[in-house]
Amino acid sequence: MENKDFRILLADDEPDILEFLGYNLQREGYQVFKAKNGKKAVEKALEIKPHLVILDVMMPEMDGMEACNEMRRLPELNSTIIAFLTARGEDYSQIAGFDAGADDYITKPIKPKVFISRIQALLRRFRDESATTGGGILLATRDFTIDRDKFVVIRDGKEYFLPKKEFELLHFLASSPNKVFSRDEIFSAVWGDDVVVGDRTIDVHIRRIREKLEIDSIRTIKGVGYKFEER
Repeated sequence: MENKDFRILLADDEPDILEFLGYNLQREGYQVFKAKNGKKAVEKALEIKPHLVILDVMMPEMDGMEACNEMRRLPELNSTIIAFLTARGEDYSQIAGFDAGADDYITKPIKPKVFISRIQALLRRFRDESATTGGGILLATRDFTIDRDKFVVIRDGKEYFLPKKEFELLHFLASSPNKVFSRDEIFSAVWGDDVVVGDRTIDVHIRRIREKLEIDSIRTIKGVGYKFEER
């Protein structure tokens, strides 16, 4: 996929920020759409099915956290990447963002070149998938089946649409049952070496997967990382 094939939705209540981000993204060839609050962002996302949504946290009518939660409940947006762009860089804010279903958390202020680099790293997954995936790709475990084509997890006949990074993390671990992966290996495989995320990112994503699917097969190996245990 080329830059012109990607649809990016920006949501911020500050016109100057929208103009600044939009200009830099359009200069790189991306299709850019804008929303001035969380409610409009959800509506626009359903309309255009963006590859990436960049949300400010503090917005009127519906804030970024609420908008992210709402998008994550919509199957039509299950493969959409969501990133927060905010001046709040505290650990608890980042954890709240990942709890809401975000894939990344970018702290303002940020230089244009760094911003574009982060966007390219987030979208690289789509390029990799379009180049390497094809046909029906199913991964069956004792508890569930993962369908990479449809981005769905099937457990006891029920379909679960996980956020993109949760889905990729589950697929990565389940693809090598009983193998222990370090945090660095997981970060590199799921987020990529170019994306900088907080130390609690993996923990939050693992917890959400366990809660949603009601499984205990993802085991924590203290001081090392995680493994998918297939008994």
